[in-house]
Amino acid sequence: MQLLIGFIVGLAVGLHNATWGMYKDAPHEGFSWATYFRSVIAGAIFGPLVARFFDLDMTMLGNMLILFGATYSLERITMEVYKTFIRVEDQSKYFIPMQLSVFGKPVKSYGARLFFGFLYVLILLLISIGMYYLNEAYQSGTIDWSPWLLLLPCSVFGWVSAFGGAWKDAPIEGFETFKFFRSPGVAYFFAFIASLYTTNLLIITMCSIGFTIASIETYKTFFFLDRPRGKFQEMPITHPDMLTKRKRFVPLYAGIWLFVLTCAFVGFPSVVERLISF
Repeated sequence: MQLLIGFIVGLAVGLHNATWGMYKDAPHEGFSWATYFRSVIAGAIFGPLVARFFDLDMTMLGNMLILFGATYSLERITMEVYKTFIRVEDQSKYFIPMQLSVFGKPVKSYGARLFFGFLYVLILLLISIGMYYLNEAYQSGTIDWSPWLLLLPCSVFGWVSAFGGAWKDAPIEGFETFKFFRSPGVAYFFAFIASLYTTNLLIITMCSIGFTIASIETYKTFFFLDRPRGKFQEMPITHPDMLTKRKRFVPLYAGIWLFVLTCAFVGFPSVVERLISF
């Protein structure tokens, strides 16, 4: 039953990611069930694995919330690594290249992309290992930092996202100060939210970037419907029928957010003491 719930939460993560991605991209590149279910499959795999690794009691709605955020981070990292370093695709259809690029120019050498992809994944792993040992020190009482100070390293992936986004977008769009600091700031906020439901610094770190991506992408996708995604700026809408068809997925997307908010609010009474401790 524990793994089944983990699977269902992971499935919700994948559907959430797949839906906002499709909603923004389909008018420009069409709809494919294979592409849509790519994230769904990844989420369904990661959900039970994360639940088992952190030994989460999946009968608690608060843990379902934490699992959703942590799984979200793994699904997004996996898809971004695939699209940036591994996938071979014609980049001419994009305003901003999706493959690894230098000063806005895609790196043509596949071997070079794989090498830098390996380095990128290695950096993420080293950060995660560092957070694991920081959590061990925190749980054992070796370090006695204030909660507010502990949240700074827990938002580290927000900075990784900020630098990665600037590297990709700034050579073409220009550097935007607000956009750069948005991810670290939102990640710190969600690190605080996650810390109300768990004291494990590693899963707080994963949740901070997971919910940051989920919230920012929701904001960009559904609050600015007439603004194309950065990668499709100045590009024509080649599949206008998807402007209407994509709306069929909105109830599913809203339902997943309702599930997440229900987990947050129903689990909140047990969080009050933790909140007071701050």
